[in-house]
Amino acid sequence: MLESALDKLAESIIGLDEASLTALLPTYKQRMEHFEPTRAWEKAVISFFIINAVRAKNHIFNEQLLQRSKSIPEKNSPGKPTLHRVK
Repeated sequence: MLESALDKLAESIIGLDEASLTALLPTYKQRMEHFEPTRAWEKAVISFFIINAVRAKNHIFNEQLLQRSKSIPEKNSPGKPTLHRVK
């Protein structure tokens, strides 16, 4: 049950635009840095780390695609990789 909930959450997060998330990062960072023992503070901390998780995932994804594209000769490559880019 918990694994299913996390899977659904991850599926929703994957669809979010990195550029839009990154624009929100300073807001959540500021909220996180001003501790309050509230549910709103807890959600701000989680949101801050979700945004950074998406950024890290996209960085790793892009680096792996670039490494693979360098190791496969152009004529054998079925197509160019689709990078996750900040819009």
